[in-house]
Amino acid sequence: MQVKEELNVNIKEELNRDADKLAERLRGFIREQVTAFKKKGVVLGVSGGIDSAVALTLCVQEFGKENVYGLLLPEKESAPSSKILGAEVCENLGVSYEEVPISPIIEALDIYNKKEQIIKKTCPEYDPKIHKTSLVLPDFLNQGLLNVPHIRLIKDGETVAKHRLKANDYLELIGLQGVKQRSRMVVQYIYAEKMNYVVCGTTNKTELVLGQFVKYGDGGVDLEPLADCYKTQIYALAKHLGVNEEIIKRPPSADTWSHYTTDEEFYWRMPMHIIDQLLYAQEHKLSLEITEKNTGMPRDTIEKAWKHIERVKDTTEYIRAAPPIFYLDM
Repeated sequence: MQVKEELNVNIKEELNRDADKLAERLRGFIREQVTAFKKKGVVLGVSGGIDSAVALTLCVQEFGKENVYGLLLPEKESAPSSKILGAEVCENLGVSYEEVPISPIIEALDIYNKKEQIIKKTCPEYDPKIHKTSLVLPDFLNQGLLNVPHIRLIKDGETVAKHRLKANDYLELIGLQGVKQRSRMVVQYIYAEKMNYVVCGTTNKTELVLGQFVKYGDGGVDLEPLADCYKTQIYALAKHLGVNEEIIKRPPSADTWSHYTTDEEFYWRMPMHIIDQLLYAQEHKLSLEITEKNTGMPRDTIEKAWKHIERVKDTTEYIRAAPPIFYLDM
């Protein structure tokens, strides 16, 4: 990769430049892939978030509203605003869409009950009638490498308790939560195969690099047009494409907990503009001096953050990897 060492490089400007040209290239990519798969159009899960709004808009611009189908896939712990915003995006673009609640799938697998038992074991005062819950990790910039997950109890919008989660319970919770994304993908493929459409993914580069997606869930798609665009670039695209301002202002979230938990609270552990600058600097081999100038962070914190990012990449490599194939020597 080309090494960039110009002292005047501005990472924010680099990530926000030429959104119009980027959108054109992405539309071309989507067209190429759909044609290569010999499909008639695109199915897309519309979450009410910025990634799916951008992907849906690009697909409609390239194929026309009549060849794109949106699916709203809420469950009982989804934020009510997710369904509302998802429907608005589809209606504004003139896209046909359908709501298919996935709670029955999750209930059939006893996911909600199993999750509740872990929360009750971890948080003795937990009462599902009055508490909402979220899973959070410590803020990296304030608490460094400490990487201990906590269950947080929220009542009337305020955190009333926070309990450390045991490692085995954390792993089980991640597996239980992943059923939501995997259930959504099952539904999308039912529609895609019936209509002879592709399933378009919405994972961005920040998520891809950090393993912030579910294998065979939101990562189990036919094409990923946004997966080489950092989250900051997704926002630039959204503004260029005229995405609803309410969606642009909405904090990004996987939206799988009863309390709306942002990506900054759990996945990134720092503000989006910081994590993207650190990832960009790493990718382009920028010096500590340039990275310090751009982020305003002390050099020792930058070095710790880069080490943290490398650990995250290593531990999530299996999520990005395709299944290894044993080839016969014939």
